[in-house]
Amino acid sequence: MKNSVKHRFGDRLREIRERKGVTLRAVAEKVGVSESLISQIERNRVSPSIDTLFSIVDVLGVDPDYLFRDYRQARKVNIVRSDERRTVVTEGVAYSQLSVLHEFDNEYAIEAFHMEIDAGGEKGSSDYGHPGMELGYILEGKGELVYGTGTYPLRKGDSVSFSSDIPHVLRNTGKGRLTAMWVITPPRKLFFRE
Repeated sequence: MKNSVKHRFGDRLREIRERKGVTLRAVAEKVGVSESLISQIERNRVSPSIDTLFSIVDVLGVDPDYLFRDYRQARKVNIVRSDERRTVVTEGVAYSQLSVLHEFDNEYAIEAFHMEIDAGGEKGSSDYGHPGMELGYILEGKGELVYGTGTYPLRKGDSVSFSSDIPHVLRNTGKGRLTAMWVITPPRKLFFRE
């Protein structure tokens, strides 16, 4: 019969227990489970409940991060190649994709893009905002951020961050193109999910 345990902590738990010279029986008694269960967990025959796992970790005096580090380090890295970057153009503003979004609803999700605004053009709304935060970095050109009742001039090398819930407009006030790198959280979903 095939072992169905997906996440295998047993080897690591056994190694720690043996290195510390603690018996199966001692761990079982302190955790409040059978010695047989601890043995099966160590041999990756069964998957422990989260409470049992944390009790074992506590008894062995191990940081739980130590058990999960391989899973954390194995996460996917998303790359947007420069020649594969998607671009959306709307009302004189070109948005080029810098981030790949797989989980829009993740509380830490961000959307990043390279933005080009034609002379005299603008992005945003003076009537309404939206939930979240924004951060922008001006790469080229000259512009201004109209934020609520305030106006803030921006030029090459400037960065700006603000809460998005107040009406805001980024306007190109120069003669050439205004280019910027922009990050928004939570994502506005400018680019479709991969």
